[in-house]
Amino acid sequence: MRVIRLLLALFVLVVACVFAYNYWTGNGWTLTPPTTSATGVDAEKAREKAAEITRKAAETTKVAAERTGEAMNEAALTAKIKSKMALDDNVKARTINVNTNGTVVTLKGTVRSEQERQRAVRLARETEGITQVVDKLQVAK
Repeated sequence: MRVIRLLLALFVLVVACVFAYNYWTGNGWTLTPPTTSATGVDAEKAREKAAEITRKAAETTKVAAERTGEAMNEAALTAKIKSKMALDDNVKARTINVNTNGTVVTLKGTVRSEQERQRAVRLARETEGITQVVDKLQVAK
């Protein structure tokens, strides 16, 4: 969320700088500005550069939003699995680490028995949105 806010603030700052630049160079808000101002700056090139910067900022914001959405989705899946394990009487959730990458879940840790390992894996597989469970659980001896 912080990345999105930072990119949005950066976008607003760029737009504000473009408007300030146009104002100070005398181009103002006219519909047909001169090709060069009194300072020798080509207003059309400045507009094109501002449009390019704005487009890049929008693309970066889109990518950041997609990554944030993926991370939130992964965290939700991890929380669902951990909650199922915590509510199950046969699984000791504190000893199991759940790591979600996309729709693939990896279970690591130590369990008390083979039945507990099988139950933990089954709880993860039964979770909606999970396509694969990687079992790295070890049975304590």
